[in-house]
Amino acid sequence: MATRDRTIYNEPWFVYIARCRDKTLYTGIAKDAKKRITEHNTSISCRYTRGRKPVELLYEEKRLNYNKARKREAEIKRLSRKEKLELIDNK
Repeated sequence: MATRDRTIYNEPWFVYIARCRDKTLYTGIAKDAKKRITEHNTSISCRYTRGRKPVELLYEEKRLNYNKARKREAEIKRLSRKEKLELIDNK
């Protein structure tokens, strides 16, 4: 079995917030947030957004690596909807 290239985890990652058709907010991470939004809109791989298309990118912030992006994603997910909207408005 081939070993996966782990250097990708030490490269920059983005944390993003997207608005779904039903007005819910979805927070995730990706190497390329815009490309990931396209994937949300064209595939069925993401369970949460599968039935909530179209998905619109509202916010993204760059992190130094995968672990920092995951940590920030967890912080944002703990925010209330109102706090997430304030974060988006203050970008």
